[in-house]
Amino acid sequence: MCKKEPILVIMAAGMGSRYGGPKQIDPVGMHGEIIIDYSIYDAYRAGFRRVVCIIKKEIEDDFKEIIGNRISKLMEVHYAYQRIDDLPEGFSVPEGRSKPWGTGHALLCAREFIDAPFAVINADDYYGADAFQIMYDWLKTAADDEFYEYSMIGYLLENTLTENGHVARGVCTVEDGMLTDIHERTHIEKRGDGAAYTEDDGKTWHDVPLDATVSMNLWGFTPGFMAELGKGFVPFLEKALPENPLKCEYFLPSAVDVLLQAKKARVRVFRSPDRWYGMTYRSDKPVVEAAIRSFIAQGKYPERLWEGLAE
Repeated sequence: MCKKEPILVIMAAGMGSRYGGPKQIDPVGMHGEIIIDYSIYDAYRAGFRRVVCIIKKEIEDDFKEIIGNRISKLMEVHYAYQRIDDLPEGFSVPEGRSKPWGTGHALLCAREFIDAPFAVINADDYYGADAFQIMYDWLKTAADDEFYEYSMIGYLLENTLTENGHVARGVCTVEDGMLTDIHERTHIEKRGDGAAYTEDDGKTWHDVPLDATVSMNLWGFTPGFMAELGKGFVPFLEKALPENPLKCEYFLPSAVDVLLQAKKARVRVFRSPDRWYGMTYRSDKPVVEAAIRSFIAQGKYPERLWEGLAE
């Protein structure tokens, strides 16, 4: 039986609370292109031909008009919907909760479409063309043996910070090219000449080296990860709901770390020297726009991104 082609999964259901609107569909290119245009363009050139977009149902029409209908001419596109009430049997949405359940839950919402090795990305982050080529090539040969075999693209923390506030990053420990642990830090920001994170609203701060490797949620997984992700969601809810019913989140890096510490998975880390660009805050938009113009001037992208691109 022929191995199925790798899938690109795009997480685009985030509420964008710090940004103040649907940042996933806010134009940054010279002719209305959005960040995900550039990621999908890079993914297409790397070899990806199957895409699953995880979105909120209420932005479906806008998402399809702005990007989905265009890429469907080149790639097989499916849509999954992150719903706050998509929970395991025995659990219900706490009264007053409107926040989604996090990146791990978002990926679970796409489970019916994942039947091959797959890459996962955020819709509002720019990763660089090399990252997609590295990931596609790895996925083409990815197979589990005595361990689950996963991969991720790692970035230098210094290259992923914004001048406009704090960011969330999975801070990694890497030995001999393999991930040994990862901890989701939801509030990292520049402080003086370095960076630090807080977990108690700024009462205490912990330094993070600027050359630390961090995850930007560009992961490569074999299909069996979906079953493990589902199994991990139940104990997460059992522990987190009593502690923080309105804001707890099931983070993808945390789900990976559970498998790492249980010695069930290995994660190959491919380091990227590229600078991250993203839309965490509205004031990030001019920086992203300037970067895109620079890439066009360097010949990395055509000014009109999709013109002339065909099978």
